[in-house]
Amino acid sequence: MPEMDTTTAEQKAWDIAATVCDPEIPVLTVADLGILRNVQLFDDGGPVPAVQVTITPTYSGCPAMDAIRDDLTAAFHTAGYPHVRVELVLSPAWTTDWMTESGKAKLEEYGIAPPSGHTAVDGKPVRHAGPVRLSLAVKCPQCSSLNTKELTRFGSTSCKALYVCQDCKEPFDYFKVL
Repeated sequence: MPEMDTTTAEQKAWDIAATVCDPEIPVLTVADLGILRNVQLFDDGGPVPAVQVTITPTYSGCPAMDAIRDDLTAAFHTAGYPHVRVELVLSPAWTTDWMTESGKAKLEEYGIAPPSGHTAVDGKPVRHAGPVRLSLAVKCPQCSSLNTKELTRFGSTSCKALYVCQDCKEPFDYFKVL
């Protein structure tokens, strides 16, 4: 196989993977969501390099992982990479801190309140001594009111909670901080 410019080739491969959307929240790509962890090219003896994509689910039992794996494979096949391996890694566990700011803005535009706050500082989980801190409010993505109420801890997917705005009366999903 001829020598390849790995920086350009691997960036191109990353860019291909980053186009794949989450099947449950189609306005977010796997890169926006932060579940796209790594994309590597390797020589398997074929005319084009093989691809290994590493993803981390938002939840260990996330039902969207099979669809995401299939969509990643299809995206690479369409781009001319016949050999694709998608690896699922559970450690370190995914956190909403991995979401991009652009992804959080897309969530809000779509009508889902993005996660607020952080689960880690400098990559380490935050552990608080004493009383458990509670968030005061979740901002309504429709009218920006903080006068909201949780209806149920689990919404349309396990990573979202269902809220209602007490001012505009609109229900909305909130992407939980994990």
